[in-house]
Amino acid sequence: MSTKRVTIYTDGACSGNPGPGGWGAVLRYGEHIKETSGFEEITTNQRMELTAAIEALLLLKEPCRVDLYSDSAYLINAFHQEWFVRWKKNGWLNAQKKPVENRDLWQKLLELASKHQVNWIKVKGHSGDSLNERCDILAKEAISNSLKKDLE
Repeated sequence: MSTKRVTIYTDGACSGNPGPGGWGAVLRYGEHIKETSGFEEITTNQRMELTAAIEALLLLKEPCRVDLYSDSAYLINAFHQEWFVRWKKNGWLNAQKKPVENRDLWQKLLELASKHQVNWIKVKGHSGDSLNERCDILAKEAISNSLKKDLE
């Protein structure tokens, strides 16, 4: 049986940084499309970018070949340049010898990514890529919907 090939687009957003944040993801397998999103009351844009990828990978029920698209240079460069290899080697300290920001999310993302064959692909944000734009809308809607609920 061959490994399923899944396409994932992710995005994060923050209203203020830190501030209320949202994330969105679109998963596509064959003709099937699933959208998911979420909200955090106080967070950062980088945390939302990582959370979007984590939440999308959590939806996969078996090991897959994944093309994961993101407009986050922070996310994509970490994998292309293997920043985490140095972080682990240095006890989760960055090049400035300070604790790696978002270590909890990086560790979870590395754990999830190790279960799949992930191809990390950088897309230019707000450039007309329909699925990237959809993730941006999902992330922003998660923020606005949660803020509306707080006002009710």
